[in-house]
Amino acid sequence: MSDFTAVRKHLVLKLVQEGRIRSSHVIEAMEAIPRELFVLSGEQNQAYIDTPLCIGSGQTISAPHMVGIMAEELDLAPGQCVLEVGTGSGYHASVVAHIVGKLPKGHVYSVEIKPELAEFAKQNIKKAGYDEVITVIKSDGSVGYPKEAPYDRIFVTCASPDIPPPLIEQLAENGKLLIPRGSTYYSELTLVTKVKNKLRKTNLGGCAFVPMVGEFGYQV
Repeated sequence: MSDFTAVRKHLVLKLVQEGRIRSSHVIEAMEAIPRELFVLSGEQNQAYIDTPLCIGSGQTISAPHMVGIMAEELDLAPGQCVLEVGTGSGYHASVVAHIVGKLPKGHVYSVEIKPELAEFAKQNIKKAGYDEVITVIKSDGSVGYPKEAPYDRIFVTCASPDIPPPLIEQLAENGKLLIPRGSTYYSELTLVTKVKNKLRKTNLGGCAFVPMVGEFGYQV
């Protein structure tokens, strides 16, 4: 299959019917981003199965429903400055960039600790046409990316033992941070809102992600 438009729309409709996504801008973004560009060569026909897929280096591209849920919970808007921890293949960053990049200052800074994945993501993001809205940084995402802080939104795509203090420091006032807290096998997706330097935490339920590595991640 070379034209994935119909199957992509079918998946998005399914996510809407399941109540996973509901906002017009999230629906539009997920219809616009060609997930087949972000999977390994030879696996394009699996791109619209609602499941994580291996992308090499022991990592995965998140299931579409999880990307949609996180995009909804982040309350994204055009013009926001966003930090992603864990670029993977670049798909999640591209969905977010489609929303925030509609105003000139909107940008996604995505940090990936594995150099081979950072390069893979850069290639995929360029193919999808979002390389001017997304900057991929090869570094330890558990310490954030202070150079462009503060961030209106921060989201983490790997399971962390706890919320890394640098991410709290780099979150803007009234900003939102979304992070899976727990182990490789089970995590709690946690939404953190920063108001007057105080944190309000909301547990959004269970999920499964690969473990965060780095200074504030799991030591492997």
